[in-house]
Amino acid sequence: MPALFQLQCGAQEYAWGKIGAKSSVARFAAATDSSFKIGSDTPYAELWMGTHPSVPSRDIQTGETLHDILSKDPSLVGTHVSKKFHESGFSNLPFLFKVLSIEKVLSIQAHPDKTLAKQLHANDPKNYPDDNHKPEMAIALDEFEGFCGFRPVSEIKGFLSSVPEFKSVVTNSVADAFSEGVIVSPNGSDDEEHNKLLLQKLFNAIMTASEETIASEARKLVSRTETEGGSFAGQYGDEKLADLILRLNKQFPLDIGLFCGVFLLNYVTLNAGEAIFLKAKDPHAYISGDIIECMAASDNVVRSGFTPKFKDVKNLVEMLTYDSASVDKQKMKPANFDRAEGDGVTHLYDPPIPEFAVLRTVLEKGQKEVVRPLGGPSIIVVTEGTGTISFGAKVFQASPGYVFFVGAETELNYEGSDGRLTTYAAFVEA
Repeated sequence: MPALFQLQCGAQEYAWGKIGAKSSVARFAAATDSSFKIGSDTPYAELWMGTHPSVPSRDIQTGETLHDILSKDPSLVGTHVSKKFHESGFSNLPFLFKVLSIEKVLSIQAHPDKTLAKQLHANDPKNYPDDNHKPEMAIALDEFEGFCGFRPVSEIKGFLSSVPEFKSVVTNSVADAFSEGVIVSPNGSDDEEHNKLLLQKLFNAIMTASEETIASEARKLVSRTETEGGSFAGQYGDEKLADLILRLNKQFPLDIGLFCGVFLLNYVTLNAGEAIFLKAKDPHAYISGDIIECMAASDNVVRSGFTPKFKDVKNLVEMLTYDSASVDKQKMKPANFDRAEGDGVTHLYDPPIPEFAVLRTVLEKGQKEVVRPLGGPSIIVVTEGTGTISFGAKVFQASPGYVFFVGAETELNYEGSDGRLTTYAAFVEA
């Protein structure tokens, strides 16, 4: 099997996806599949690139699944990677690569670590189809907004004092216990476990509040936000937060997510090329925008607010890390990649886990870039511009939506032609 070949990848339709041709996912799926017809009213949410059995990628020429190709020719994965991850239960690729197009907020969610994933899968395989953890990284393709991780405890304390509806949902006793007991210190480390216990009780109080209480307080919150605008939460509110509450309420009226999302979780915005990393058991939700997403090969999700799907409150309350920090702590700064050379730009996003890293390569018209061999396999998706990607004498045209598999120890040559050729490559090395 050649070390570089083009893939055809499947799209997933979820209610939160962008509609019709507005969705990058739909356009990318249609770029290499003439039978894929974009529905004008269909929400296209995710393009899956990899070997996960739910939506397997296929060789565009033969139709054979990438999983089967790699199983027959393990040299494409590489000896060291195969040995390392086979022991962890992976038959070939330990990561799942995606493009997401987000029109409506996703569920507030977290993903289990390996130990919990095995327990959940054994006890409830319908709702937890994998026995693997799912740390993930998101890289913005355009303007993106989301929730990630718990806010600093000082901010949560501020909202409890300035948003009476929030305090009513968690009850006065729990709110007062948090506000009076939480210890806000500059370095935070000495009182971290103490604060985590208080935050867990606060989160549990929201998640176990009655539907009547949530609806009643959410109605008051929305009404007051409409009236007061950016001043609704005193010094802790602003126009952006007020607008967010009103937008989210239109999507999920009077939902619990207005409390467990807006007031407990960090609100983050990213520009193209900026990234966040979410370790296992970190609460998060994507709100809008198009992103590249890479994760350990799993489809396990434990949900709470902003969703009509199965909610697992007990496991969610018990599993979260309750780490509390500013949003900047979860942003990832790309680094220069010393195995790339030329007049283009290649940056590395390298999260603190072994399953994956991502390269972003950008070339203007006429620019060239060489990426020297990686010690494991990679999957490349072209997100904008045109050009070529080649290995030896094998040259492929590169256009938005084109996806390629690259075998281990393969040197690649990129060349830009029209527009700004931009590619993202997920890869793994032992």
